[in-house]
Amino acid sequence: MHSFIIEQLYTGCLAQGAYYVESDGVAAIIDPLRDTQAYIEKAKARNARIAYVLETHFHADFVSGHLDLSAATGAPIVFGPMANPDFDFHAAADAEILPLGKVSLKVLHTPGHTMESTCYLLLDEHQQPRALFSGDTLFIGDVGRPDLAAKSTLTKEQLASYLFDSLRDKIMVLPDDVVVYPAHGAGSACGKNLSKETTDSLGNQKKTNYALNAELSREQFIAEVTEGLLPPPAYFPENVRLNKQGYGTLESVKDKGLRALKPAEVEGIAGDRQALVLDTRSPQSFTASHIPGSISIGLDGQFAPWVGALIPDILQPLILVTDAGREEEALTRLARVGYDGVIGYLEGGIEAWEKAGYEVDSVANITAVQLKEVLNQGISVVDVRKPGEYLSSHLELAVSIPLDYLNDHLASFSSAGTHYLHCAGGYRSVIAASILKSRGIHNLVNVLGGFAAIKEAGIPVSQEVCPSTLK
Repeated sequence: MHSFIIEQLYTGCLAQGAYYVESDGVAAIIDPLRDTQAYIEKAKARNARIAYVLETHFHADFVSGHLDLSAATGAPIVFGPMANPDFDFHAAADAEILPLGKVSLKVLHTPGHTMESTCYLLLDEHQQPRALFSGDTLFIGDVGRPDLAAKSTLTKEQLASYLFDSLRDKIMVLPDDVVVYPAHGAGSACGKNLSKETTDSLGNQKKTNYALNAELSREQFIAEVTEGLLPPPAYFPENVRLNKQGYGTLESVKDKGLRALKPAEVEGIAGDRQALVLDTRSPQSFTASHIPGSISIGLDGQFAPWVGALIPDILQPLILVTDAGREEEALTRLARVGYDGVIGYLEGGIEAWEKAGYEVDSVANITAVQLKEVLNQGISVVDVRKPGEYLSSHLELAVSIPLDYLNDHLASFSSAGTHYLHCAGGYRSVIAASILKSRGIHNLVNVLGGFAAIKEAGIPVSQEVCPSTLK
């Protein structure tokens, strides 16, 4: 029977793992999300006291809840060496021991992903290593990319060299039975090829994770870790800034954003371009009927990361269109990535908008079977999946314009003919259609079911690389 408990609190839409660690009524929260009430309630239910708010580094892909959680519990915020944020915190030294009930947490400074990156090693009551909270230093199947350090004077190659030493000197020397608990899983942009598994033994990672291959030279490691890095989402530096400098409380964001707006108010604000209308309903609902000029990013998908990738201004005023009862969920998930600009939501949803007599728009859809019938007519097919997805297999005549970079290719969409858009399953292609329509490009058709439906319809697919331009 262990003298401690560990709970991984995983948030799928961000591919993020926070941790609740407790021993003998004393708890630590590691890398908390901004909506901190769940941690407080968990500790209260277990009659435990939160003694530490531990941060592994300045996160780039979400706004952490360290400030609100510390304010609510009185627990100090702890960073490892070289952090230096703009608020009160405990600067833990490398190898410092943090008592936690009958166990303790050992601070391991592991620079490389960023220079302040730190892991926390759980030592049991016999001082034996049991668990490693590895942040973005070590993932399951991968390691943290070395090109995200904000305002760093170091190159990604230099940071990768630091990471090489951190892994070999601090992590690979630990026993094989230590359990690795990383900050992210598959879907995160903080690494290149993260596993869908969210925890593993260190021994298995030594066998299967390329970065822990003891035979790799420093030069080989640097080449492996820095190869194929796509540009990080535009919001990453802003999230680092907020995590380092501070931010408003989530309650203040809700006070401003959970304001019901009548259709006439939305029409007036949106018509004057004072705010962007963000429609968080399903792709199917959006294609059927939506406010002209609104952008579709559905809640039931990688919502917050796509907002961060496609809405460049983190301060952009937003009006939400949601399904009934999901207004607070949408606002909270936006706040997790620092988008605090919500000024209200459409009261009564799209039904109220239509009932008030305001104009609506729609997106034309086509099934994959119908697409098959018109392929020999020289049509334009645009694949908005990621480059790796496209390279692995694609429709022979499709051109690749990844959704992440759609705004850079608007001039490629001619006014002649019709452009057929598809992704993997239909989520991203509707986002793309909404962006294009908001820019005045309406000669579009969305392929229902995406590439999965295309293959199922028996349409030939190729692995050849086609030019990334539109005819």
